[in-house]
Amino acid sequence: MHDERPPPATRHPVRGEHEPEPTPWRRRLVLWSGGILVGLIAVAFMKLTNLAYATFAEIIAGRAWAALLITPPSFVVIVWYITRHMPDARGGGIAEVIAAQDEQNHALSERLVSARMVLAKFLLTPLALLTGASIGNEGPSVQIGAGIMYTLGKRFGFDDPKAAARFILAGGGAGLAAAFNAPLAGVVFAIEELAGTFEHRLSGILIAAVLFAGVVSLGLLGNYSYFGNISASLPLGEGWMALLVVGILGGLAGGLFARLILLDLGPLHHFSALRARYPVWIAGIAGLALVGLGLASHGSVYGTGYDQARALLQGAPHNPGESFGVFKYLANVLNVWSGVPGGSLSPALAVGTGLGYNVAHWFPHVAPGAIMLLGMAAYLSGVAQTPLTAAVICLEITPSQNLALPILAAALLGRASSALICRTPMYNVFAARLMREYENQRAQDAAPAVAPKSAP
Repeated sequence: MHDERPPPATRHPVRGEHEPEPTPWRRRLVLWSGGILVGLIAVAFMKLTNLAYATFAEIIAGRAWAALLITPPSFVVIVWYITRHMPDARGGGIAEVIAAQDEQNHALSERLVSARMVLAKFLLTPLALLTGASIGNEGPSVQIGAGIMYTLGKRFGFDDPKAAARFILAGGGAGLAAAFNAPLAGVVFAIEELAGTFEHRLSGILIAAVLFAGVVSLGLLGNYSYFGNISASLPLGEGWMALLVVGILGGLAGGLFARLILLDLGPLHHFSALRARYPVWIAGIAGLALVGLGLASHGSVYGTGYDQARALLQGAPHNPGESFGVFKYLANVLNVWSGVPGGSLSPALAVGTGLGYNVAHWFPHVAPGAIMLLGMAAYLSGVAQTPLTAAVICLEITPSQNLALPILAAALLGRASSALICRTPMYNVFAARLMREYENQRAQDAAPAVAPKSAP
């Protein structure tokens, strides 16, 4: 734990020549109040995104062809607007928060988690879901939470790079805690994903801010489970063989997904250059391909995938079927390629559930719900390469304490398998790219213009 007693006076270029640092109790009050504010806004954001997708689902109900008139042109407009006016609004949000914590690039933090960026993500994500995108709201919630806490910290004098980075860290964890209605997952995520990159020490004050956001979410939404109550256990023998299979397959599939969206696998380098040159055209083509998947899957690939995953886990008579995992996997890849902003965490939970549903057919004497939960943990861990976060999320959004140890084992297997295909976690790679792009741009801006030689 670091010593929070401030020096009696500190020279600071923003606050003045010799003005005392904010007191520890002031820091506590701002962080804890910020956690509550993030929780309130994250809940409102979740309700807005749910309403947006429900509206799209209602429009295409019974007339799947209507998506052809909505999704491709809307993707074109969204990507055109982002490319022209807000290039920093692209992406899911998590990599942006990691990059924004770099204390050496405070100007980059201002760009990635500014109040303007919070408003952009708050509006663009529901708009994307209104048009049929295959995205989640958790990644944007992380960026929105970080932006709210960063802006609040600046407003009350915590504007030096180190303090700003800690406010960003707390806000990101708070955003995830509120989005998943899972306070512990927010804390673990802040430690494992956000803080790990830059070796921040997460103090009790920051943890409390994350927990406040989760408690607000629990208070407003209730202690509900996204996927309902699942009472299943994993027997020894065949059950642990299923764990081994689904853990490895889920991790490999997650690692492949990361490499596909990083566009660094084989000929995808050429596609990356093409997308950079023609982003609007690529958005339209990706939107058209997404609608093709929607028609083939009877509309199951749009949105977060929560409803379809819940139907599979609950054994509902009307569920998306055996092809859901593959179709949703491809839809998630297409959505990232399109450039339409949105998160990948909740769609990853849906893909993992579909993968587990397929594997369950190979083990008829094991409860299908148990294998699907293991698939969810393994695939999510394979995508993000954060096994503790994946395990805690799966345990908090599905009351399945009987499977706590198997879920953790599946997440660890998923992380190890994913690393065989994608050695560096994808969010770290994206964050490094953002910082490199910023440095290159700053170097170009600082370079003196070379005057053309005059004609003799």
